Amino acid sequence: MASRGSGAAAGGENRLVSLPLSRIRVIMKSSPEVSSINPDAIFLTAKATELFVQYLATNSYKHGQGKEHKALTYTDLSQTVENSETFQFLADIVPKKILASKYLKMLEKEKEGKETKEEEEEEEESEAEEAT
Repeated sequence: MASRGSGAAAGGENRLVSLPLSRIRVIMKSSPEVSSINPDAIFLTAKATELFVQYLATNSYKHGQGKEHKALTYTDLSQTVENSETFQFLADIVPKKILASKYLKMLEKEKEGKETKEEEEEEEESEAEEAT
């Protein structure tokens, strides 16, 4: 079986995964349901993660604007997540980048909308009370 270790033990360039296996082990053990983890499971999780990130990056680069500058940008990633059904589960993790001023305006509009709805509900309640 090929060496799956990390650091000097793996020889650096001969490593089969780039992600640090010790960090993956820590993340997996942080779950309260996990008591012990097979080293093969850690390796497979690392490899699957690398392949997924590679697929996301490749897909984003092919369909993104950064291709013109030979660079992958955050905007490319967020557009891929937004436009592809495959990556929809990442929508909360990789949101579309917006300016703080636009976000504040959106919050104000939402607040105004909620206030308007509350006022309408209060009016309906008072009309219902008057009718009875």
